[in-house]
Amino acid sequence: MATKIAPCPNCGGNQLYQSDPVSAGGGHAPDYLPGLGSFLRAEKFTLVLCRDCGLARFFARPEALPKLGDASKWHRV
Repeated sequence: MATKIAPCPNCGGNQLYQSDPVSAGGGHAPDYLPGLGSFLRAEKFTLVLCRDCGLARFFARPEALPKLGDASKWHRV
């Protein structure tokens, strides 16, 4: 993830840790990013964890974002 992550929205902390990309599911697990992966591969996201309070945030990969407009399981709010 190349973008800078803002401080934790829960506690304002800056002790943030980022994971390697993690599968968003599929197969026998729920698909947390439906319609954004390929036919045989679930999309991935990166987790950012605040060491100060434990809040975990999930970020979709930038490559998945252009697919939102055409994905039938996502609706703009």
